[in-house]
Amino acid sequence: MAALRLGSLPPPTLTGITVTKKCERFNGVFKVVGDGGGDNGFPPFLPKEIEKIKDPFARNLARRIKRLPVQIGCSESYIMSSCVQPLAQTDANPVALLHCFDSSCLEWRRAYPLLEESGLEAWALDILGWGFSDLGRLPPCNVASKRYHLHQLWKSYIKRPMVLVGPSLGAAVAIDFAVNHPEAVEKLVLINPSVYAEGTGNLAKLPKVVAYAGVSLLKTFPLRLYANLLAFDGIPLSKSLDWTNVGRLHCHMPWWKDATVSFMVSGGYNVVSKIKQVKQKTLIICGENDKIVSNQLAMRLRFELPNASMQRLPDCGHLCHVDKPQNVVKLIADFARAK
Repeated sequence: MAALRLGSLPPPTLTGITVTKKCERFNGVFKVVGDGGGDNGFPPFLPKEIEKIKDPFARNLARRIKRLPVQIGCSESYIMSSCVQPLAQTDANPVALLHCFDSSCLEWRRAYPLLEESGLEAWALDILGWGFSDLGRLPPCNVASKRYHLHQLWKSYIKRPMVLVGPSLGAAVAIDFAVNHPEAVEKLVLINPSVYAEGTGNLAKLPKVVAYAGVSLLKTFPLRLYANLLAFDGIPLSKSLDWTNVGRLHCHMPWWKDATVSFMVSGGYNVVSKIKQVKQKTLIICGENDKIVSNQLAMRLRFELPNASMQRLPDCGHLCHVDKPQNVVKLIADFARAK
């Protein structure tokens, strides 16, 4: 099991630490730009199950996942945090892409290349407790820790007000962050937002042994396949099977179960009281065939947010950025560049 080094940033020769090919300074910050790579160019910290995935977009984006040191406590405590970082910095404010509940930056596999082609500086970020960071020594994975980690990553590497994009539960992450750190967020894009759940509810009260049993079920292929079938309309079974493997790849990380239980028993996200505090201009993107979050909730959010507009996508399910990437990227790009 890879270990999280709490202490000074360790030299690359230590066991369990990603060996990097190249580093350079980025606006005065030392950044990781290469991760050594294993067979087929995949970073060595990714689960071996990446080799089974056929989707070329997922494989290509997986090759670009890096780990960057993000300070989490005292000045010498770091988490090696996974993300896809842009190849170049632009003059415009960057776009930062979050993901859904219990997912990873690979959600953006089809949209990310199109964002780059449009000329946007895009960061695809793994939320603390999910994705492919090094959490061998588990930090708390509650809302406050997730928010703090995202702010530290922003402060260390992005450094400019960003267009923060949050799909599904990622919309709750985005609203929580925008209200607590308005200096870091220029605009919000919320995709089929799931923001009205009052945290994890009674799940937070479960005994640990029951919580671990529930999380083990969450990882199972049949349950993930069922969720995948709900999320997309009319895709072939072979693609659905492959996309299920993409969506559960991070579940093979050795710390995943502990991190997910940590989030569950902490109470999760409850941002209902924060919605009217959002000051940023917001775009809501709504898939008309969403079977997971009701369109009525998206409409409710449209009217409760102080400065929001909404765009509907026909023939589109819950994961619009996977289902209709061209449409979503055009909406994000136009909204990001609008004055």
